[in-house]
Amino acid sequence: MDKITDTILYVGVDDPTMDLFENQYVTPEGMCYNSYVILDEKIAVLDAVDSRCVDAWLENLAQALDGRAPDYLVLHHMEPDHAGGVQALVERYPDVKLVGNKKTFQILAQFFGPALAEGRAVTVAEGSVLELGAHTLRFFLAPMVHWPEVMVSFEEKEGLLFSADAFGKFGVRDADPDDWACEARRYYVNIVGKYGGPVQALLKKLDGLTVQAICPLHGPVLTENLPYYLGKYNVWSSYQPEDKGVVIAYASIHGHTAAAAKRLGAMLEEKGESVTYFDLSRCDMAEAVEDAFRYDRLVLAAASYDGGVFPPMETFLLHLRDKSWQNRTVAYLQNGSWAPTAAKTMKAIVGGLKNITEIDPPVTIRSALQEEDLPALEALAEAILQA
Repeated sequence: MDKITDTILYVGVDDPTMDLFENQYVTPEGMCYNSYVILDEKIAVLDAVDSRCVDAWLENLAQALDGRAPDYLVLHHMEPDHAGGVQALVERYPDVKLVGNKKTFQILAQFFGPALAEGRAVTVAEGSVLELGAHTLRFFLAPMVHWPEVMVSFEEKEGLLFSADAFGKFGVRDADPDDWACEARRYYVNIVGKYGGPVQALLKKLDGLTVQAICPLHGPVLTENLPYYLGKYNVWSSYQPEDKGVVIAYASIHGHTAAAAKRLGAMLEEKGESVTYFDLSRCDMAEAVEDAFRYDRLVLAAASYDGGVFPPMETFLLHLRDKSWQNRTVAYLQNGSWAPTAAKTMKAIVGGLKNITEIDPPVTIRSALQEEDLPALEALAEAILQA
């Protein structure tokens, strides 16, 4: 239990045993589930935790309450990693009121049945306030950041923004946010990334608030250099490249496509370009997606397979499509021993994305890179540099 301010405490839980968040994202350091409590004439608990951590959370909460009972449980987001402990809290403190918006209570009933909210639902809307005494929570709806019921709240006395999943990151909570950007970017791109428009709408709502700290549902409380974090979210949610550089993502069956991709990368590096490589058969796919969002250019290098493209490449491109990846430059390198089809298949997916500049024609190798292929590879490297 940590102090955010004298009257606002952190009562969340670290879960170092969580190795696969949402059953798909690798979290080697685990995950944290943040919950806060405001101690005032009325006591508000802000969000619950994953069911894996309920006992530890209730213990932290009891210590913070010091014999008192909470008046409210504010539900900013109903995803089970945050709402898993709602029923346990209601059973321990049966007089608690549940604060949410109309959509919150629809989803709450789907998880827990309609009886849980009967007689204890406090429904809020855009701009609603919850008076606790000296503290006031003002609510802003944030639908599709990244579920439809999501809302954030601003505590007006202390200037704290309770931001739901926004501004969160993978990993357990730490006091030093210096490494925030990498895991926050991987988190944002893969979990919230599809919903850039709703994030932009939320940022506009927050403009003009005097925010002293951002309290997300995952990761550290952010207390310094807040324009940095807000700026990152503005870039990410507007689908603009964050840095100049080339990502080379390759899907190679026997190593020959990989060798050609690395040769192309070496040509770029010799010309002073920054290059990041991903072996799509072995890498953390979420990290490859993250860096495709981070940098302004992407090379797709793949073997042909079953009249299409080697499946790891297709999986990668479908991730990009599903996360609304856009505003980038793409080049293609394909391999085919008798009927090269990879480029056609890749272009069919990429062609459906917004504001993509394609470098044509694709470079084709037959089985393995040969000396006569090098001029075409050099020309592709130069085109990528000029892009």
